Amino acid sequence: MRAAVLRGGQVRTRVIDDPVPGPGQVLVRSLACGICASDLHFMDHPEAGAYDDSGMSTYAQDVDIVMGHEYCAEVVDYGPGTDRRIAVGSRVSSLPILRTSHGRRIIGQNPDSPGGFGELLLLDEALMRPVLSDLPSEIVCVADAISVGWSAAARAELTSREVPLIIGCGAIGLSVIAHLALLGVAPIVAVDFVAARRETARAMGAHILVDPAEVTPFQAWNDVAASSDSVAGLIAVGGPGCVVFECVGAPGVLDGIIGGCPRGTRIYSMGGPPGGEHLNTLTAKRKGLNIQFGGGPLPAHWDDAFEAVCSGRLDVTPMLGRTVGLDEVPTALNDARDANGPARIVVVP
Repeated sequence: MRAAVLRGGQVRTRVIDDPVPGPGQVLVRSLACGICASDLHFMDHPEAGAYDDSGMSTYAQDVDIVMGHEYCAEVVDYGPGTDRRIAVGSRVSSLPILRTSHGRRIIGQNPDSPGGFGELLLLDEALMRPVLSDLPSEIVCVADAISVGWSAAARAELTSREVPLIIGCGAIGLSVIAHLALLGVAPIVAVDFVAARRETARAMGAHILVDPAEVTPFQAWNDVAASSDSVAGLIAVGGPGCVVFECVGAPGVLDGIIGGCPRGTRIYSMGGPPGGEHLNTLTAKRKGLNIQFGGGPLPAHWDDAFEAVCSGRLDVTPMLGRTVGLDEVPTALNDARDANGPARIVVVP
């Protein structure tokens, strides 16, 4: 098969062996696959794999790795020990986890679990879901990106006495905003330096847009919360009311939130600098902060997000940019680093 292959820090499109489905696995054809920031982090920071002793994500520089974990695909064939519950030719997607004889692997982040930047990949039959929709594959594949922020918004369980502050309006921040909006949460405050991303946040459901070059996020949050009868009293006594979703993942952002947020703030940290970050835990302790680190979407939340995208209940078109073929993947990966670009460039093998 043809694939955009990562090896030695470089991505090149060439022909490699077709993957062969093992027990419980399904061979599928990639129809569309989004380029995620975690693909960039994975290829740019091979040293980060040294801290992962699970084996789920392994960047070996001297072997071929086909990235891409946000896919919509077509069933081609089944491996041994499968139930064959979805017909060959059907469109499917899945949580990007593959069970192998060596343990669980993240699809697109291991030599033995190739991703959607190739013509063929392997899925776990137990996790595979049919696409019950006529929407284009380029839209369906965005569901995995949506699931991350969707899960964070669901776990947060905001009350009417809290105002959310989303810092960073890339795909994850946008998915948090989208789910909060569907839940009827208001007002939603979104923060990003890039005007185009702020406008996309508005299209996904944000009510208040903040440019941190003009006003600090927490001053903006205070201005909004102070006008809300249900929250203003809590601010006066230093009580809970602020829920921050950190969706940047750059060094210093989370520590800046700890330093700037009100007492009792709940923080959902969805970003993750590959090199780690120093946090002022004493300040966090004095303020009584509650910090929840990502962990990926819960399976039930992934299914919910997948249904919302496939049914059209959630319109993800504001997030989409151009589509590219396999030969254009190396250039598209570099273009995906541009904060002024769309939240998603989609590969169509």
